[in-house]
Amino acid sequence: MYIATVILLLFVFPVTSVAIDGFALGHHSSLLFLIGKWFVFWAVGVRLFIAGVRQVIQPEFTAKEIFEIHESGSLAIVRELGFANLSMGLLGILSLFRAGWIVPAAIVGGLYYGLAGTGHVFRKSRNSKEYAAMVSDVFVFLILAGFVVKSLL
Repeated sequence: MYIATVILLLFVFPVTSVAIDGFALGHHSSLLFLIGKWFVFWAVGVRLFIAGVRQVIQPEFTAKEIFEIHESGSLAIVRELGFANLSMGLLGILSLFRAGWIVPAAIVGGLYYGLAGTGHVFRKSRNSKEYAAMVSDVFVFLILAGFVVKSLL
């Protein structure tokens, strides 16, 4: 279920939203803007908000299932991570209603995904869930970094 959710929120839903917004609805926004808008909404907004809710309510999942940490002392740290994810997620969701927030949300979310992905890369052993997190984190970072660089040039 975790891997399916990651694929839907970080690839299928953003790409589908870009296609619907750009082609089916006939919006005249640039492809770059649509990619930024929808990847920020789904990957930074919805994905991080959902992760944050889960980390606050059920920190055991992140600790045990992703990082394979079974000490109860880690749960407070995971809960704090959840608060950060809720905050970034809310920014990403609200960017759908405030276009001026898309680039800042892409910077914050993209940096988070890039740093998290790098952290996964350097761990010696990864289970399938952490591997999925690593690949998806790097993928989203590259999309958002490209969007931010092109938007700021």
